[in-house]
Amino acid sequence: MATEKELSDFLKDVEKRAFKRSVYHVRNVESALDIVQDSMMKLAVHYGDKPVAELPMLFQRILSNCTLDWFRRQKTRNALFSNLSDFESEGEDGEFDLLETLNTQNHSNQTESAESSTQRAQTLHEIENEIQALPTRQREAFLMRYWEELDVAETAAAMGCSEGSVKTHCSRAVQALGKALRVKGITL
Repeated sequence: MATEKELSDFLKDVEKRAFKRSVYHVRNVESALDIVQDSMMKLAVHYGDKPVAELPMLFQRILSNCTLDWFRRQKTRNALFSNLSDFESEGEDGEFDLLETLNTQNHSNQTESAESSTQRAQTLHEIENEIQALPTRQREAFLMRYWEELDVAETAAAMGCSEGSVKTHCSRAVQALGKALRVKGITL
């Protein structure tokens, strides 16, 4: 059984990654915040008494379901997804910035030139754009496997599909990302 502190520590640890994943899916900062908060509340209320080891899988599944619910509500409101502007971010104000997080970590003991800093920022921006361009299931599998660092079985359980499907989605996502980044001259 998870204690209140263990549950709180888990939620603090997963918060930023869950938010970034939600932003990639819904492409709207406010909606992503709502989805993550709703997921955290559901985990705490319904599954707070579960063992700590089960929390990551439960949370991933809840987050996926909340995201799907958001898309269903949008579909109901709009009747058809004909207005593509609903899926675009509203701008740079208030968005979670991966670069800010990385800058904090990378500048703790070192400094870098403005040129390399700008180049790194541009590369990260291009990678983020290409991740957002992936089909939904590929993006979801890719983010769970490589961002959330879930294994194949955990990702399959969270996505509600087979392990083979997860492997296929991840493989296609990696191939698509690699191809798109090579075209832009980015090699990692």
